[in-house]
Amino acid sequence: MQTIIKQLQGGVTLVSDGAWGTFLQSHGLKPGECPELWCIEHRNEVLAIPRSYIEAGADMVKSNSFGANRFKLEFFGLEKRALEINRAAAAISRTAAGPDRHVIASVGPTGKMLLTGEVTEEQLYDAFAEQFRGLEEGGADACCIETFTALDEATIAVKAAKATTRIEIICTFTFSRTINGDYRTMMGISPEAMARGLIEAGADIVGANCGMGFAQMAEVVAAISRGACATPILVHANAGLPKNVNGVDIFPETPEMAAAAVPALLKAGARIIGGCCGTTPAHIAAIAGYIRQVR
Repeated sequence: MQTIIKQLQGGVTLVSDGAWGTFLQSHGLKPGECPELWCIEHRNEVLAIPRSYIEAGADMVKSNSFGANRFKLEFFGLEKRALEINRAAAAISRTAAGPDRHVIASVGPTGKMLLTGEVTEEQLYDAFAEQFRGLEEGGADACCIETFTALDEATIAVKAAKATTRIEIICTFTFSRTINGDYRTMMGISPEAMARGLIEAGADIVGANCGMGFAQMAEVVAAISRGACATPILVHANAGLPKNVNGVDIFPETPEMAAAAVPALLKAGARIIGGCCGTTPAHIAAIAGYIRQVR
């Protein structure tokens, strides 16, 4: 199997997967449970998620490892099992992906802030390195460092992946529109600054996830392009912004609406397109259908 970068260099546009959290909840994950522990205790339920996306036409799938760093796992008393859990998470997605699809293992923020002094750079680096090691051992050929808002923590994560593994490195931030009409993370980082900082740290692919729907994401991709130069861009957009209906969050963008936004995303510079919160295999199938036509 060619690497993701090699495929993109060949002019191919790739399809990523969709939401994971809502799937776990629909399979029985209760509030207060550790989602990542399901990789060990409910393997078949977790395996159903990446399988559904592969069947929908995804070229790559993430893993149930977003919060599987030692700091997040400590809340559940599982910090000493970080390596085991990450290895299991990647192995599940590798089983679904088989030998010819990619596993872009999910890595989220630690929840700790360097700015406040509650954690050191060395502690963050060690935690991320441990997580990446488990994911690579489990079969991941890339990582998706996602939903970050602070450049310092993301840079440490990218450097840890670069130094301790041979996997390809994707990193995406979450942006929102400011009152001035531009985009920033909650820590004030612009798409352009994010792209430049992450590429300098060693990221192979940069992008955006969560925070907004597919149509609005094209503006963010265009801004990232200005800082990314020739570095490929990945998008994991929400199925719109959620609306609470009778105590349940409903995401309004249909699969057809997601697919209709793909041309603008491609024009803005996206090379890999998938979904985040609220997206389903139907959304990915619709996106894949359009991209297959482009291919």
